[in-house]
Amino acid sequence: MVLAGTSAFAESVKFKDAKGDDNGPGSYTYPTDTVYTKGSFDLRKVALEDDGDEIEVTVEVGAKIKDPWDSKAWDGNGFSLQMVFIFLDTKAGGHTKTIPGLNVDFAAGHEWDKVLIISPQGNTRVQSEINSKAKDLKGDIVLPLKVKARGKKLVASFPKDKVGGGVSKSWGYQVLMQSNEGFPDKTDLLTRKVNEYGGGHRFGGGCDYDWDPHVMDMLGEQADLKAYTCKSKTDGKRAAIKMVKP
Repeated sequence: MVLAGTSAFAESVKFKDAKGDDNGPGSYTYPTDTVYTKGSFDLRKVALEDDGDEIEVTVEVGAKIKDPWDSKAWDGNGFSLQMVFIFLDTKAGGHTKTIPGLNVDFAAGHEWDKVLIISPQGNTRVQSEINSKAKDLKGDIVLPLKVKARGKKLVASFPKDKVGGGVSKSWGYQVLMQSNEGFPDKTDLLTRKVNEYGGGHRFGGGCDYDWDPHVMDMLGEQADLKAYTCKSKTDGKRAAIKMVKP
């Protein structure tokens, strides 16, 4: 379930997401290492608010945001585990293909125009990954001006001119929760794998052929995440997800 509200002047949009649905299509399990605290990838609330020339995005999860891998030592942003993708549908048309490593597409009629990324990694590292793995999408990927971890919340500010204007209730929104992977697969943009069997730093409950959605939680109902097939390395179909409107 998702609930939303907007201000009278469409300067803010707020969403609430269900508790305890951080299991992707229903079968996913957390990595077994103790740093992955229960609720760390359970999306609870999302808010986008105009703030002058910036848009402030606040993402709240079900557990305190932690920094077990000392992100400041690798030019990071003060947290280690979460990686959040905020997709915006601001006009007709756009992309159905998403960021490499998420393993989902957007359904026809729900194309995205901009995606905002909140990562523990500094912008230099993220931009390098974009340049090498998502060149065709780089013009529509927006990185934050600043990011802070506050309790169970991640707060990031993005340049409004790069997003394409102020927050609007006419837009479509979708937020995908993933995990930061400092040593990603050669084609994945800093995202953590979901395998058939989980491990110390791998999500479990999926398949090993990269057709399964590598998404732990999202806004709204997650039934669309179940609509994938994974028969072999060359035989499968990725799930197609939809935007949520305020």
